[in-house]
Order: sequence, then structure tokens, then C-alpha cells
Amino acid sequence: MTDPSAHHVGVTVSDLDRVVDFYRETFGFELLAEFAVSGEAFADAVDVAGASGSFAHLDADGVRLELIEYEPAGDALAEPELNRPGAVHFGLSVDDVDDFYIGLDDEVETLSEPRTTSSGTRILFVRDPEGNLIEVLDA
Repeated sequence: MTDPSAHHVGVTVSDLDRVVDFYRETFGFELLAEFAVSGEAFADAVDVAGASGSFAHLDADGVRLELIEYEPAGDALAEPELNRPGAVHFGLSVDDVDDFYIGLDDEVETLSEPRTTSSGTRILFVRDPEGNLIEVLDA
């Protein structure tokens, strides 16, 4: 058996261009690739009849972030909340959470101002344009 290794973190979105722009502008991620996938093998693999997908891969400091826009689009999930089983978030470290927070575009939604947890970690949660949660913490 081949030992598994991490390849990417995938997030399904409804507006690929808008979300790619957000991650590039807010976090400075580099766009690695854009491509489309369709056909019976893809639809079977994702278990969505007639599915096709538009993909963007971004470099998040060595972690590949895969953003996918599906056709046909499914129903949106309820807005993510961290305390719900199955909730997911993407964690990113920065040199200074407070400086990062001050530099955020006014349109970027945050859950709160930066906070220091009981473990001593300085954290901030933001949402991408589709509501996906991103934890930003001091490196």
C-alpha cells in the first residue's frame, strides 16, 4: 500500500472568480492553476449526475487550496458555525494578528476583534465572501 500524503484542501464555492480574488488580495496567495473537469468519470467520482467543475489552485505557503465551482450547483449549506459537528475551517498563521486585522478591507467579515485564548494564542476568525471560516493566528 502506498503511504498517503496531503495534497490539497478543497472548498466548494458558488462564485469562483470572486473567491479567488479574495484569497489573492486578502492573503496574498499565488494562483497556481485554473482548469475545468467534466465527463462521466468525473460525475461518477463526485456522485453528481452530469457534474462538471471549474477549479482554481492557490498556494497557501505550501498548502494547496483548491476552490471548486460545480455545475449543476447544489444548495448552499447553512452559514458555518464553529461549534457544529462537521464544521470546518482553514487555519493560517501570520506574524501579527493585530496588524493583519488592522489591514483588512472593511468588507471582510470577522467573528470578533483579535482575542488571546487561555492557551496564550492570539486568534481572529474571518469569513471569505461565501461565508467559509478562516482562522488567523499568530505564528
